Amino acid sequence: MPTSIQTLHADWQRQYPTYLSDYQSGKKSYVSNLLPQTAVQFSVYQTLDILQKRLGTDLMRKALDPQQSVASPVLGRDNGQWLTHSRMVGINVRTIGSFWNVINYILTLPACYDSIHLLPIWEPGVVGSLYGMVSWQINPEFYSVDLARFIPTLDTVDKQLKVVVNLIHAMGRTVGMDVIPHTDRFSEMALVHPALFEWVHRDGHRLIDHSSTVYRPVEEVIWQFLHQHGTADESPITYSKSVFFSTQIPLLTDEQRHLILFGRPGDYGGRLQRRLDLIKHLTAQGFETLPMTMAPPYRGLHIVPDDFVTDEFGQIWYQYSFNQPQQFSRVFGPLARYKFYHSLNDNRDWQLDFDRPNQPAWEYICQNVNACQQRFGFDFMRGDMAHVQLRPEGVPATPDAYYDPLRTIKHYVQKGTPHFAFFAETFLAPPDTMAYGNEVDHLEAIDADSTLGDLQSMVVGLGTFNKQLCTYLELAETRKFAPNFTVMTADKDDPRFDEFYRTGNLFRYFVSLFLPALPSYVSLGFEVRNQHDERGANEEYTKLYVFRVADDAQPDKVTHGPFVWGQNADQFAAIGRMRAFAEQIWNEVVDKPVTWLQKPDSESTTGTSLAWRVGETYLFTAAVGDVPALLGTGMLVFEESNCRVYRIS
Repeated sequence: MPTSIQTLHADWQRQYPTYLSDYQSGKKSYVSNLLPQTAVQFSVYQTLDILQKRLGTDLMRKALDPQQSVASPVLGRDNGQWLTHSRMVGINVRTIGSFWNVINYILTLPACYDSIHLLPIWEPGVVGSLYGMVSWQINPEFYSVDLARFIPTLDTVDKQLKVVVNLIHAMGRTVGMDVIPHTDRFSEMALVHPALFEWVHRDGHRLIDHSSTVYRPVEEVIWQFLHQHGTADESPITYSKSVFFSTQIPLLTDEQRHLILFGRPGDYGGRLQRRLDLIKHLTAQGFETLPMTMAPPYRGLHIVPDDFVTDEFGQIWYQYSFNQPQQFSRVFGPLARYKFYHSLNDNRDWQLDFDRPNQPAWEYICQNVNACQQRFGFDFMRGDMAHVQLRPEGVPATPDAYYDPLRTIKHYVQKGTPHFAFFAETFLAPPDTMAYGNEVDHLEAIDADSTLGDLQSMVVGLGTFNKQLCTYLELAETRKFAPNFTVMTADKDDPRFDEFYRTGNLFRYFVSLFLPALPSYVSLGFEVRNQHDERGANEEYTKLYVFRVADDAQPDKVTHGPFVWGQNADQFAAIGRMRAFAEQIWNEVVDKPVTWLQKPDSESTTGTSLAWRVGETYLFTAAVGDVPALLGTGMLVFEESNCRVYRIS
């Protein structure tokens, strides 16, 4: 008979003193049988009491002081290669409401999950997209009122994030942030520093100027706005236009520029209104940033005359399209990429001059990411859209310092934090599809430590899955980076991708947990995710909380209210048994070599069967689909849904 969430919750209510005691005493590294939807309802007092008993008074006192830093568990490593063996969990903070609830969720995870990836933490812009950062301010919606009430000194979202990173470190995990080489289309960064972005001038739906120097009249229009409307902080204008806009003249700090143009960081409403007024001022004269693109040819755009939307403020937004689109070409209308390179021939033919990097843009993003890492203590970055490779001739044989911004950011941060690692968002697509050239060579060129991959985008057991898994295993053995065995991401928990998760979920989870040959990634909520034989409500998908759409005219994206946790009690119970077994044997298998007895059959189209030994003690087998599982030797010590573990010595 299927288990119900209510049954699991009733068991928790009966046995929670034992489960908590096992965690608080150190007998277990997590709170057994704790549903995530229950964990995020813990009161601040309850969570602090649990952690104080687990970590001790001195460590808790240090962790809860935002002026102090708890050392990372990978402090002292001289590079980021530790990430190639990581078991990572991705968390869209919006689905759980606050940074503080990240701690509650981690209580449900055994220690084998050693890395926590926080989806973008920045203040968002258009449609509330987490990937359309509008400033370097931390997203205020992730502030916990309850935490501030209980600990009044934690009265800003910045302080709360610092404390959460401290606690994640104290709980033995590393923590990573998204690094995004683009911003909201009219971000504060683009308006304070027009020269760091690519601008166009249009007359209605006609592009009349996309030359490399459009930013200069943009600066003049913003300068006029500043004189007409006054400074946001009411300070006198005692500097020239060149001083205000230049990142190379140190008479004004970046913080001062933002105060002058937009006002105090904490005045979110005032800053938003000021930015909207400036956007209207610019667009009334036909100026806007060029939208970001994905995949070749990357460049060469025009406005689609009859494809536009009018937003709630009466602003018209035209859709752009490629002059010569290819299979994966895409324009991201709400986003603008930094202008990392100057153009050839004044951009008349849309070509970039890779021998002339726009150095201020590189310095600007490196300095800001580094400041964030130093302030909060992040251990790694997930490089968003790391697959972007703009050079039509492909990956150069000897990449220079300005080959790729994410590579440069990693090296910049590593000067002060050598262990800082790079988790790249690429999908290991075939050459010349998602990017120019070979994506594998690109990953090595950008010094990625691991990459997301795309196993989460395939049905387990089909030929495409088997071939890709074979490729990943070969790459992990022969390349400097390691592809992840990715179970699911917040971006793939989407109604369009339900078909990937109707079968093989326990196989995915088992292999991701127990196969040391690859690092692995799974997102919050997979453990209770509904099977969705039919499309669920929008509120059941974490992807639909990456942005915030409240317009019922967009039925595929609109959400009403908070994220709704899945009710898949059977999956939670099965995953719980895997976690409990992993807890028992982890010290015997961690960092041990892998010996393959049966690799995936790249020719099989009806299932997947794997068998591998870890060290000299345990044999693991896993099968899904219409293929037999390899019968292991030794004592059977664990079995779950055609996934087995044998003790062989």
